[in-house]
Amino acid sequence: MTRCFNCMYLCMLILLTSVSCKKGNDNATPVPTAETFNIISAAVNGNTASAQSGVNPSPLIRLSFTAPVNRASVANGITLTPASGAAAALNAVYQNGDSLMILQPATALAYISKYTLEIKNSLTSQRNTSLSAATSISFITAIDSSDKFPLLTDNALLDKVQQQTFKYFWEFGHPVSGMARERNTSGDLVTTGGTGFGIMAMVTAVNRNFITRADGAARVLKITDFLLTNCSKYHGAFAHWLNGATGATIPFSTDDNGADLVETSYLMQGLITARQYFNTTDATETGLRNKINTLWNGVEWNWFRQGNQNVLYWHWSPDKAWTINAKVSGWNEALITYVMAASSNTSPIPKIVYDNGWARNSAMKNNSIYFGYQLPLGPALGGPLFFEHYSFMGINPNGLTDAYANYQTQAINHSKINYEYCRANPKQWYGYSNLCWGLTASDVPNNGYNANAPDNDIGVISPTAAVSSIPYTPTESMNALKFFYYKLGDKIWGSYGFADAFSLKDPWFATSTLAIDQGPIIVMIENYRTGLLWNLFTSAPEIKNGMKNLGFTAPYL
Repeated sequence: MTRCFNCMYLCMLILLTSVSCKKGNDNATPVPTAETFNIISAAVNGNTASAQSGVNPSPLIRLSFTAPVNRASVANGITLTPASGAAAALNAVYQNGDSLMILQPATALAYISKYTLEIKNSLTSQRNTSLSAATSISFITAIDSSDKFPLLTDNALLDKVQQQTFKYFWEFGHPVSGMARERNTSGDLVTTGGTGFGIMAMVTAVNRNFITRADGAARVLKITDFLLTNCSKYHGAFAHWLNGATGATIPFSTDDNGADLVETSYLMQGLITARQYFNTTDATETGLRNKINTLWNGVEWNWFRQGNQNVLYWHWSPDKAWTINAKVSGWNEALITYVMAASSNTSPIPKIVYDNGWARNSAMKNNSIYFGYQLPLGPALGGPLFFEHYSFMGINPNGLTDAYANYQTQAINHSKINYEYCRANPKQWYGYSNLCWGLTASDVPNNGYNANAPDNDIGVISPTAAVSSIPYTPTESMNALKFFYYKLGDKIWGSYGFADAFSLKDPWFATSTLAIDQGPIIVMIENYRTGLLWNLFTSAPEIKNGMKNLGFTAPYL
């Protein structure tokens, strides 16, 4: 009996010992738990914002993770890539047991360029755990503050800008008609209003000895001959677009395939200016003046009242008549249309058409104050700056008043408001400043076109806006011109002067140049320097009479 009990005791002891040993082994080698591999933080130069601008070209990028990084996975797992081109090589420093990485480009990044840092799922931890959530951060590098061209005196710089921009109309003018192409990619498509601006540019070029007087007169004569003999006229007015080789009308839109009275007024503004300049007894100049008068006297301005209404209409089509039905009403770029219509020798409009149609019986007044400047006319904050350029290439606003406004105040204050808006930069677009400003209609990214203005601001600056405002804001405009030329010249200065527009907030630089934007640059710089085009246009007897008949007063009338 005792022996059996001892055997049972021994068996229990062995069993307990076995269980005790297994329990002890579990404590010695625990089962591994699953690892989470995440990004804790990402910072560019200490800034954790998801998008940054003005980043220096050799930034420090700090990435913190929840686990040590597998260094072998970094080359494919983390890339820094520009909007176009190859990925940038990165140098890496590891800290905190490889859970902290500090990256820096091996060579300096390009200025004013968007870069995207991608941290991909292929990045792994040292335990080969894949990154749980891929992410990316983007930033835009800073503006290169170095001067791109040798420094010039202010006068030499203005000469250079005028002369280079003039090449658009001279070298790129249509070879058959001599007219201005709509833009630098237009082929045979030429623009009526842009040609008027180009003619004023040619007068400027002769006066500055960029071309000879004989060559300038011959080119303007070529244009007038083409307009007289090749182009369709609609009650004396011309279409917005023409074929520069044949003279055929090119529809501007489905219903706009005939007269464009506003574009015609820009053309006539240029032709009257040329007539006043080419005033010698030379046979070419005499013939040119006669042909200009034929074109000028042929426009039936009063007919465009559409049945004697007290307003002018913008368009008329030979097969769709007044379908567009757009009244020419202020305040906008078309003051010149009413001045030309009132000045006509053959078909003038009465003053009531100006008062009711253009001034809308004073409804075009504004008189609100923006950024400390009272705006006599127009929409809130003034609208795009071409309102103060197109008509005032010939009309001198200095000392000019009528029942509705002081036009010197209008032009200056509109330009100042535009400047102050860009300087204040309420939308926080990168690049806007007291040196980089100017909103007006221009090309915009994605092959678009936009009437850029403080109330329609998408972050696009148009050089013509600030530069063409130089008679009104000489200091601010000259500062902008220098910034565009010296600091951004490698991006926007080309064969025909400044590119049409640019954006620094999401870097984009137009490759286009447009006649209606290049022309005002040349002409308004000249008006600032000498008043040449203002003096010529307003010296025409019929212009003086027409403006007086509308109720304008000015020292030159």
